[in-house]
Amino acid sequence: MKVGSLFSGIGGLDLGLERAGHTVVWQSEIDPFCCKVLAKHWPGIPNHGDITAIDWGTVEPVDVLCGGFPCQDISLAGTGQGLKGARSGLWFEFARAISILRPRYVLIENVPGLFIRGFYRVLLNLAAIGYDAEWQCLQAAYFGAIHRRRRVFILAYPHNNGTPPTAHRGCFGTRTPPGEHGTTQEIYHYSGGRGTWQAKPGMDRVGNGVPDWVDRLGSLGNAVVPQVAEYIGKQIPLTFPSG
Repeated sequence: MKVGSLFSGIGGLDLGLERAGHTVVWQSEIDPFCCKVLAKHWPGIPNHGDITAIDWGTVEPVDVLCGGFPCQDISLAGTGQGLKGARSGLWFEFARAISILRPRYVLIENVPGLFIRGFYRVLLNLAAIGYDAEWQCLQAAYFGAIHRRRRVFILAYPHNNGTPPTAHRGCFGTRTPPGEHGTTQEIYHYSGGRGTWQAKPGMDRVGNGVPDWVDRLGSLGNAVVPQVAEYIGKQIPLTFPSG
């Protein structure tokens, strides 16, 4: 399926969905360092830049629209403004894109703080657009990482003929995430490695002299773990949505 990527960052969602067999056809990102990373790994793929300035009527339609909108105002360590904040409030631009592009699937990512700082509003916006939604909180540790990294993933799709849904299902997919109820061996098998991931070489002062080290750390901290996105991507298309 064709994928459009919003708030692309360094392409964690994009990479995971491509590993699942989908194809990214355009992206939207403004951070200079992240844009360099995207240009290197997705050469020739258009980057539409600032989401607030995009004319969606001129953008190529996609089957899957994905993105992790900014979490700074939602995170429990953040400002607490929720969707009223200038950064997390960019969700409403995400919703605008959905309403115009009308993709078959929408994949939304954010921190668990969304559950108490805007989750209901996100569901209401999706319902008003005519999309049903399912969600699941997944940890990178389920996929072999050495840290938890809990994130909320919402998968939405048109409800029946596009009329507002009356209810939302609670959890997408039928497969148990690897490691949630499985053995450590099963986690490693899924992630294609042996043992947990190695975050970086076990050398003292390894970061000394590495170009753009601060930008690298910041972009990694904001990125979606590709293995998690791949797991979700392998469940698209779902078997039951109508539209």
